[in-house]
Amino acid sequence: MSRIAIPTVEQSPVAAKPLLDAVHKQLGVVPNLMKLVGNSPAALEGYLSLNGALAKGVLSVQLRERIALAIAEYNGCDYCLSAHTYLSTHVAKIDAAEIDAARDAYSADAKTRAALQFARRVAAERGRVSDADLASLRAAGFDDASVVEIVLNVALNVLTNYINNVAETDVDFPHVTRKAA
Repeated sequence: MSRIAIPTVEQSPVAAKPLLDAVHKQLGVVPNLMKLVGNSPAALEGYLSLNGALAKGVLSVQLRERIALAIAEYNGCDYCLSAHTYLSTHVAKIDAAEIDAARDAYSADAKTRAALQFARRVAAERGRVSDADLASLRAAGFDDASVVEIVLNVALNVLTNYINNVAETDVDFPHVTRKAA
């Protein structure tokens, strides 16, 4: 059971309801994460704004989902692993082998692998990556806009990993657990 209240949409603060209605319109459902974050309408607006802006960026939905999986695995967030495994399968159309590989910051595709390994380094080093890390990413074909968006996708996923780990959010997707260390 979640350690922070997950209100229904109807029980949510008034300022959160239009945001949650927009989530419902887009997804057909309001995931527990959104209802949880909706306890603070300002936090929900900030999360949705950054997520929406990054969806319009240069990174594909497939790469963004893989980054989400790599960071969720790194941070041990079962809620995010469950949500992003579902989204990777049903929205981004990533095959099961690549979903599993992304959790380990790996891909059969060299360019994708470089991005995932960089994303994992950003998380592990709290942004203090080396010149060599940046050079490897650039050598794989990523420009400055891509570098910025990879870092911001890491940060966005750290945000959701942390709130879900703190809250122990009830998983409302097919449950996926982190791999044994």
